[in-house]
Amino acid sequence: MKKFINNVDDLLVESLSGFAAAHADLVELHLEPHFITRKNKAENKVAIISGGGSGHEPLHSGYIGYGMLDAACPGYVFTSPSPDQMLAAAEAVHAGKGVLFIVKNYAGDVMNFEMAAEMLPFDNATVLTSDDVAVENSTYTTGRRGVAGTVIVEKAVGSLAETGADLAACKALGDKVNSRTASMGVALTSCTVPAAGRPTFDMGELELEMGVGIHGEPGRRRESMRNADAIVADLVAAILEDLKPARGTEVLLLINGFAATPLMELYLLYNSAAKLLQAQGLVISRSLVGNYTTALDMAGASITVCLLDDEIRQHWDSPVHTAALRWQR
Repeated sequence: MKKFINNVDDLLVESLSGFAAAHADLVELHLEPHFITRKNKAENKVAIISGGGSGHEPLHSGYIGYGMLDAACPGYVFTSPSPDQMLAAAEAVHAGKGVLFIVKNYAGDVMNFEMAAEMLPFDNATVLTSDDVAVENSTYTTGRRGVAGTVIVEKAVGSLAETGADLAACKALGDKVNSRTASMGVALTSCTVPAAGRPTFDMGELELEMGVGIHGEPGRRRESMRNADAIVADLVAAILEDLKPARGTEVLLLINGFAATPLMELYLLYNSAAKLLQAQGLVISRSLVGNYTTALDMAGASITVCLLDDEIRQHWDSPVHTAALRWQR
């Protein structure tokens, strides 16, 4: 294993410390338990909190700031954060209108966030993201996995919370965005978890994993390598089969890298996916290409489609200022 690491046991704290120092104008790091909050606490709004295992950066810490998250709880690599992290984060950012947890649908995350929610002394609710169409059930989940579509949920809900909307409205929007979002990923290589020191699974030079998860867990099937258009056709077909959008539907198209795929290739994937969606009569009015929900050093990518309506589009377009996502409209 060849990585920029001093000591595996210190990796998380050293990385979080570097992130907090690099973005000291936006975030504040808290240790023991580990969590990250906005630099300046927001007032009179629903507090939006997410989290999960590290290794998916910039998810979730990179989305702390105006228009998205109030706090994030990072676990160790591919390991759920603990309930005490979630409790401490909630107590730090609660602003009198309740707390909304945004949780990817993995068994450990769901269990620990539920435990934290039960112990909170103030109103709270949870949005469970489950956009991955590759599998319905696996060892890691209680149903469909939450993957890159989580970014869209966090952006929309974070925007609504900034308007002063109540907890029920924020949860309703999160659930709606999740129900209108579907993702499918493909891996060309495995990732290497630092503590393990070797690739999670073995893959031949001429093989790919179709429907892979963001922890390197298996997908739908192992296949032979082929050209990009053929790979994208399978990914898009699975997404459209799930969403069943009507012709003329306006969509957001997200091409997400798993960290080791060059932007040149990600934009090629966008080009291929856009042609297929447009051929189905869909209107791509919003797009995003880059590394937004990664899997350590995995080569691969995922495609996410979100069916837009006026409400979702409005909250996607609204201003956001975080380390990894920022724009003014």
